[in-house]
Amino acid sequence: MAGRLEGKVAVVSGAGSVGPGWGNGRSTAVFFAREGARVLASDINPEGLEETLAMIEEDGNEVTPFTADATDSEQVAGMIQAAKDTYGRVDILVNMVGGSSHGGAAELTEEAWAKQLDYNLTSVFLGCRHVIPVMREQGGGSIVNIASASGVRFTGAPQVAYAASKAGVIQLSRVTAVQYAPDGIRVNSVVPGQVHTPLVEARLANQRAGGDLEKLLAQRQARIPLGWMGDGRDIANAALFLASDQARFVTGTEIVVDGGMTARCD
Repeated sequence: MAGRLEGKVAVVSGAGSVGPGWGNGRSTAVFFAREGARVLASDINPEGLEETLAMIEEDGNEVTPFTADATDSEQVAGMIQAAKDTYGRVDILVNMVGGSSHGGAAELTEEAWAKQLDYNLTSVFLGCRHVIPVMREQGGGSIVNIASASGVRFTGAPQVAYAASKAGVIQLSRVTAVQYAPDGIRVNSVVPGQVHTPLVEARLANQRAGGDLEKLLAQRQARIPLGWMGDGRDIANAALFLASDQARFVTGTEIVVDGGMTARCD
């Protein structure tokens, strides 16, 4: 079904990418625009947005770039205000920003712990905090927060701050969904498993496998019952459903996109 977001205004934070290919944020911005949304695509790195913007514009769709640090309250407020000033409203917010840091409770520094909570959880809180008044005033909206399978179970690497913060995203979403349901605001989470995105190649190979990308990909794929890894397009499709009116009776829950990984008992 085409045009599922026709007439909607969507803000996607983390819409850039660290390299070419289908990152989660880039895919979401592109797919939302293809479904009719007018998109404000935000990222801390303007260069990372360039390919996203080019893809949307090549399709003949509408996009507005914005530069913001998702962990800075003033900048997040500016992002939401920019969408409202440009398009008159904000129907959809996707809180996409996040990333992992390796280490267990005895190894991770306190500074790294704090940064992970800020990056993965405070960014989501700030997006919700600043968009909810706008959505309440206009009579509703949809917020989609990106969590992680690491927030549900151990996924093969000790990354305690990432796991804790992503678990926090899930519960923040549930509580927020219940509180603001009477205002017509739906809040849900997408829970990605180990998908193959540019981030895996640019950063995770060095963190997890000594720079050996093929080794890392093999390790990740071995955990997936389907036997292959999805990519950012799979995350975007789940976010698209939750953002659209097809999910009008869906709030306070999660869609797990992981090829069956979290269903395994081993």
